Amino acid sequence: MNNRNIQGMIFAAGLGTRFKPWTDKHPKALATVNGKTLLQRNIEYLLQYDIFNVVVNVHHFSQQIIEALENNKGWGSTITISDETDEVLETGGGLKKAAPLFSAETIVIINADILTDLDLGKMIAYHHQQQSLATLATTNRQTSRYFLFNHDQALCGWRNTKTGEEKISRPAPKYFQKAFSGIHIIDKKILPLIHRTGKFSMVDVYLDLARTDTILSFDHSGSKFIDVGKPESVVTAEAMFK
Repeated sequence: MNNRNIQGMIFAAGLGTRFKPWTDKHPKALATVNGKTLLQRNIEYLLQYDIFNVVVNVHHFSQQIIEALENNKGWGSTITISDETDEVLETGGGLKKAAPLFSAETIVIINADILTDLDLGKMIAYHHQQQSLATLATTNRQTSRYFLFNHDQALCGWRNTKTGEEKISRPAPKYFQKAFSGIHIIDKKILPLIHRTGKFSMVDVYLDLARTDTILSFDHSGSKFIDVGKPESVVTAEAMFK
């Protein structure tokens, strides 16, 4: 697979408040699963698909991440740091700040605390075949916040089943709830279309763009997947990923 025109981005800037007490002294991206940090695992995951040019955004204990990358020579990848030391910008603001660092037409984005064996090659092929502005990895797992898609897998809205809040960008006769996996593929063309400023989420960006552009779901419900969001999830992750 020749993915030289694809770059990766790993969101590693978050405060990791759900991961205390580790995150009182360390960034969550450096928490380990079977002796390997989450950051290393995601860099190596992207490497499996020939994606070796990766942007990593940093904020919380940023120097620790930078030192880990330097000491390990990027685990074989070329890493560019997007420095958010002054202010954590969330996923949307973080991507917008990193925009000048992308030269490739296709960008694969992953949250640092996600571990999966999703076939990224298939997802990239689907994204290119459908020519969507963005493709979002989703599963049928239970959560409280869902993206809503229509029959053609196009993004239509968002729903919080706990609060009942709903945001609809595109009406449809029926909505299909899917849980977002924190993995997305975007076309570089999306970057100048992000008009929000400061600190904001990619969820809001996708809901803005879904009114006029096609944002698709890529369902990978059969894959291994875990959000290593809390300390107790590390035990589960270690059983799933050796």
